[in-house]
Amino acid sequence: MKLRYSATSPYVRKVMMVIHERGLSDKVELTKTDAWSPATDLPQDNPLGKVPALVLDDGTSLFDSPVIVEYLDSLESGPGNGLYPESGPDRWAALRFQALADGICDAAILRRLEGNRPEQLRSTDWMERQRTAVSRSLDALEAGAGKLGERFTIGSVAVLAALGYLDFRFGHEDWRQGRPALSAWFDAESKRESFTGTVPPAA
Repeated sequence: MKLRYSATSPYVRKVMMVIHERGLSDKVELTKTDAWSPATDLPQDNPLGKVPALVLDDGTSLFDSPVIVEYLDSLESGPGNGLYPESGPDRWAALRFQALADGICDAAILRRLEGNRPEQLRSTDWMERQRTAVSRSLDALEAGAGKLGERFTIGSVAVLAALGYLDFRFGHEDWRQGRPALSAWFDAESKRESFTGTVPPAA
């Protein structure tokens, strides 16, 4: 398999963490890809022109990150061993945490892209809308931190990647303030090798 990636993408980091967690490093070839380059051939593997994209051995390509991580987890599946609870409330909780974390990344990236536009073209209202969405979502994670800590799931992976992205791109804004339970959970789980081994390069 071939993973087309950018090391600064939180969605890629989520995929890379699953690769580490599931012991698949020797089965995935990493192909660094600049999705913003006019010369990129990425659309051949993902018509959306985004990373991550996973190209299987038969040439099939999978995108985006929720599809890729579920496929990777299925390769090393076993009762109770995977990152996805099999059924019931625990499964929906894990998927909900993943959706919330991915949404944090969506909003943070939109805010950053808007902030990178020429000042006269920026919408401060749009940027504030994204900041508020992230803040509300962090509050929801704080409220659900107890459930988050019950078992390490795909939701846990996604939340770690999202919080790591906030530290990476918005380190001047301390998401930990007023969120002691989420902060304590992050401090404990961020010691995992899958997280420490996927730190993005300095901006």
